[in-house]
Amino acid sequence: MSSRRSRSRQTPGVSRISDDQIVDLVSKLQQLIPEIRSSRSDKVSASKVLQETCNYIRRLHKEVDDLSDRLSQLLASTDSDSAQAAIIRSLLME
Repeated sequence: MSSRRSRSRQTPGVSRISDDQIVDLVSKLQQLIPEIRSSRSDKVSASKVLQETCNYIRRLHKEVDDLSDRLSQLLASTDSDSAQAAIIRSLLME
């Protein structure tokens, strides 16, 4: 079955994203990803943009996990009445 036929059998009421919208969204992603944004070439394939986006999100997740671990260690080693602990708690409450 061709992809055109399968597209025509979409569920009624479900809107289809146009090719122009996909190009626009990929372009916006390209501007957000540092590795792609800093590249000298303006023309990057959509698959490369999506791949780099996934890699970037994975790196961000790892960074958040690492920072959470460091914060947990810091809180565990800090006297609960210290000024440093109070600053950390106030930052977490924001």
